Order: sequence, then structure tokens, then C-alpha cells
Amino acid sequence: TRPAWAPIGAAHFHELVEHEYYDQCMFFRVVPNFVVQFGIAADPKSPLKRKYQAALKDDPVVQSNNRGTVTYATSGKNTRRFQLFINTGKKGNAYLDKQGFAPFAEVVEGMEFIDQINDEYRQQPKQGQIQQRGNEYLKEAFPNMSYIVTLRRDETYHHSPMENED
Repeated sequence: TRPAWAPIGAAHFHELVEHEYYDQCMFFRVVPNFVVQFGIAADPKSPLKRKYQAALKDDPVVQSNNRGTVTYATSGKNTRRFQLFINTGKKGNAYLDKQGFAPFAEVVEGMEFIDQINDEYRQQPKQGQIQQRGNEYLKEAFPNMSYIVTLRRDETYHHSPMENED
């Protein structure tokens, strides 16, 4: 993560990862050369969903939505909660900057794996159904959908001296 880019978003993400919120989350929206989106709870009855239901205040956009950056999906001002997307556009998605989408992290290794996430279902999954039924709905209706097995923070990764932030 890059807390200097979006400290509120980065801190919230760390807390969700620590509580294993993203484990088993499926990539329910995959738009080639744009985004890969995930973050609706695998289990709609997850107590974490209730615990972290409050929306986050927006971070200002200080970093562009370049390829490989990770950003919260929103439905308007100060509505960030759980859903994230990884920018996959070959030239990035800088036009999202003016819409208030503030990256808080970036994929530093393995973008080739992000590019291999199954895109056969594109935007077919219905978010309302995912919210109500979670992975039960997704596995039933979209059996080949890619998903996160586990998501953990790698404490061994350190930025090179040229990447250090103040």
C-alpha cells in the first residue's frame, strides 16, 4: 500500500486484510483494458460486513489511476466501503482522477496474473444478488469466475530507496 497517496483508504484496507475480509472474494466485474473489481463479502452474513459498514471519508486524489493501481469503487462522495478495483488499462485510467477515485496501493509484482483473471462474465453478475447471496450466487451462476483464495499483508516487502515516501 501507499498510505501517502490515500491514508484513510490504506488504513481501512489494512484493517480489512488483517481480519481476512477479502478471503474468497470473487472478481465479479472484469472489464478488459479497464478494471478488475472485487470486494463484496463472500458470505453476506459476515460480521465484518456489519462492523465496517460505515462509509469512509474520501481521500484527495494525489496519484493518478495508472495501470496496476488499486482504488476503492464508489457510488458517490464519501461512499467507500469494501469494493476495490485494480486499474488494468494499458495506458491507465487517468480520467477517473477527476471523478475522485484515489488510488491507495499498487500491484508491484504479478500484474501478469491480474491480466489473466477470467473475463468471460464481464459485467454480468448482479451486485444486488451478490450482496444477498454472496459466493453461493456467484459459484452457481458463474462457475469459472476467478477469486482470491487468501489476501495477506506481506511484511517482508520493502520499497527500494528510490520509492520511499516521506
